[in-house]
Amino acid sequence: MQKHIFNIHDVVLFMTVAECFLLVIFQAILPVKNQLANRLLSTFLISIAVSSACILVLWNDDVSLFTAFDEHLLPYFLVFAQLLKGPLLLLYVVSLTEDAFKLARRHLVHLLPAALAVVWLALFQIDSTDLRFRTLGMTETQRQLANGVWHFIKIMPFFYALAAVNRVRLYRIGLHNQYSNFSPTEPSWLNILSLGFLFTWSFSILVHVVANTIALAAPQVSDLFGITENYIIFILINALFINSVVHTHKLLTTKPEVTKDKADEKLTDTAIQKVQQGMEIQKLFLKQNLNIDEFSKRINLPVKEVSAVINKHYGTNFFEFMNSYRVEEAKRLLSDSQHADMTVMDVLLHAGFNSKSAFHRFFNRLVGMSPTEYRKQNTNKETKIA
Repeated sequence: MQKHIFNIHDVVLFMTVAECFLLVIFQAILPVKNQLANRLLSTFLISIAVSSACILVLWNDDVSLFTAFDEHLLPYFLVFAQLLKGPLLLLYVVSLTEDAFKLARRHLVHLLPAALAVVWLALFQIDSTDLRFRTLGMTETQRQLANGVWHFIKIMPFFYALAAVNRVRLYRIGLHNQYSNFSPTEPSWLNILSLGFLFTWSFSILVHVVANTIALAAPQVSDLFGITENYIIFILINALFINSVVHTHKLLTTKPEVTKDKADEKLTDTAIQKVQQGMEIQKLFLKQNLNIDEFSKRINLPVKEVSAVINKHYGTNFFEFMNSYRVEEAKRLLSDSQHADMTVMDVLLHAGFNSKSAFHRFFNRLVGMSPTEYRKQNTNKETKIA
């Protein structure tokens, strides 16, 4: 950090702190369906605010609260906030994507890293001066103990961001396995945000490495990297808020994938026949927004058996399976002269699609041409035959 009070870089930290608290207030006012996700996001924002405030007080000699806090309590607030933001991000992502998610006792394990760090600070009596490496007569052991705190609070959020990114990956797989129609926009936003925090916290590790190597000879390099990190966090907080207001209420939730035993993987002819009848006789694919739960109820077959038939027998997922039948229905309508008065929009809606972009994407991929081209080609064939 630069030593001048209220320089532009310090202002960014102040703005991050202020904006986080304002967004927490705004989150409390906004009507939301998912109260748990809302509370987790608010707590996450508070952890970012506390962390940013502590960084500001720690490295800016002109910013101070009171001596006891600045010197002795600040490390505990800093460490706790830094080590809570990772678990909070992960739990926030899970609460948005997992059906009927609730906090349970098992989630208390995520407090363990913060508890260990607090014990470490207390056990070795590490204060703010130690964390700034300014203690007079500081031994190499004391330096390593203080540096160990920095190692820990930089690395742990990175692993949680990795877990959040993986959770979004599994969520996207779950959407394909459990829904026949969904918008890719909301999952993409969530993925971008998770990757954004993964990048930021990876960059934070890089800043720490630079501070311990290159910056020993050129401190301005470490300052530049640290300042860049502050700007990235500020941008991400704004993106996170936009996502929470615009996109999160549109997210579909998925049920956790159940691990199957070997015995469960065996497919029966009855199960395969029921799935076929549901598609070819009942034509359930014509129902827009059909999910695997509704489909399994309509054919009177457990969800895990439906999933097994589609995955093992047909070698695809629920999303692809349903939409392949919808494309075939669209082809039938487009090539039938009796339906020549139907527009492409009418066709896609009648076939079970609810998105023009999804319909065109699937049709082009499976047929190799656009719906309009397909209709013209088949109309010409009928004309020649006549």
